Amino acid sequence: MTDADLDPVIHSASRLRVVATLAALDRGDRIAFPRLQGLLDMTAGNLSTHLRRLEDAGYVQQTKTHQGRTPATYVELTGEGRAAFDRYTRTLTELLKGAQP
Repeated sequence: MTDADLDPVIHSASRLRVVATLAALDRGDRIAFPRLQGLLDMTAGNLSTHLRRLEDAGYVQQTKTHQGRTPATYVELTGEGRAAFDRYTRTLTELLKGAQP
C-alpha cells in the first residue's frame, strides 16, 4: 500500500480538514458556512474553492437559502463523502501500520 492509494480529493491538507470536520457531525447534520470557516480558520475564498472540489466529487452538499433577507449557506457531508472519508482513514491507518496488500 502506498500514499497513491489515498483519495487525492481528500488527501489535500485543507480538504482533509474540511472533510474531517464535517465527518464529526452526525449524519444529516449540516453547518453554516461562516461557522465552518471560523472552525477551520480559512478565508471564505479558500474554503469555497475546496468545497467546490469536494462538491464536484460528490462528497459535500451546499444548500443556499435565506434567513430573512440574509443569504445563508449550509454545508454537509454526503453519504458518498462519508464513505470516502471512511475508506481514506482505513487506508491511511493501514499505510501507517506498514501493511502490504
